[in-house]
Amino acid sequence: MEIYGKQYTVKQLRQRVGNMDQVAGVRTVQLGDGNERPTRAALVKTGSGLELTVLLDRCLDIASASFGGRAMGWRSVTGDVAPQYYEAEGLRWLRSYFGGLVTTCGLTQVGAPAQDSPLSGDGLHGRIGNTPARDIQVSQAWEGKDYVLNVTGTMRQAVVFGENLTLKRTVSTKLGAKSFSVRDVLTNEGFNRTQFMLLYHCNIGWPAVDEGSRLIAPSRHVAPRDEEAVDGKENWAKFDAPTHGYAEKCYYHDMATKRDGAVTAAIVNDGFSRGEGFGVYVKYNRKQLPRFVEWKMMGEQDYVVGLEPCTCGVEGRDVDNRLGLQQWLRAGESRTFEIEFGAITTKDELKEMERAAAGVQPKLVDSYTGFVK
Repeated sequence: MEIYGKQYTVKQLRQRVGNMDQVAGVRTVQLGDGNERPTRAALVKTGSGLELTVLLDRCLDIASASFGGRAMGWRSVTGDVAPQYYEAEGLRWLRSYFGGLVTTCGLTQVGAPAQDSPLSGDGLHGRIGNTPARDIQVSQAWEGKDYVLNVTGTMRQAVVFGENLTLKRTVSTKLGAKSFSVRDVLTNEGFNRTQFMLLYHCNIGWPAVDEGSRLIAPSRHVAPRDEEAVDGKENWAKFDAPTHGYAEKCYYHDMATKRDGAVTAAIVNDGFSRGEGFGVYVKYNRKQLPRFVEWKMMGEQDYVVGLEPCTCGVEGRDVDNRLGLQQWLRAGESRTFEIEFGAITTKDELKEMERAAAGVQPKLVDSYTGFVK
């Protein structure tokens, strides 16, 4: 394996350290300042420069990630917020939305607050992202020639007379890696067929997002969500400097895939010609997550681009039901979702991202319903 620019065997590396956490590992901590208290977290480092903060009390979401000291994800003005401060009503989810590289949305509601069920009372983006994990397991051990780092936990979203869903998540990486993966298994633990919605709010921030940055993706069709997104729709893949008074724009993408269903989308800044480029990619499988939303927000402080693989839309459960797009889980049924995240720091890595999107000519269309039904 390569560590700090040199190749080592397992034996050679072990000869040089008393404990592997000198190079890579997972450390569990409790956050203790302000309204983040007393959130549990796992701090992960791989020895390559990749570092993650996994919030154990917030769905094992990735509150922050960096590579070589450069942030991969955007951090909101709220900072980390403990789950007891979650406000479910209406749009108040935003009061505990830390951003981060990954915020999970669902499990029975994504997007605009739902009006179809008084019992659910689902506000913006649902409840799962504010749910603490149970049965937490941390492992860091040699598996052959790989030193593998895993953090696993299970979240349950349940209500009497309603849904009983679990989401078992494993965040995984290894020594020397520039990337990590999130693997989720969603299970209907109840005895009734249950609708579900799941969206991965992958929030890419500065320095990957900057004036002159661009989105690289195999987009066949791109559709604005609403009238606000129609204005400037031809610039869906281009990003500006922070703009005062900017109104968010959302675009639905119809992605071309590899034979196995894989899709890779990336945001890169314009520094590669100067030897200082940086980018972040998200890789997922369209067979698992058939839809994709780009959230373009160029505001001051709210300066972020969301790459959002999902099973649903972002206009709420009411809209998906009306359009016949709502997905369901049978009693006892499970589904698996896997996403990979990584940093882009070299011209060769940039070229690899560009090759993945080569040959696909995006076409702007008026509505997403033509390519999701």
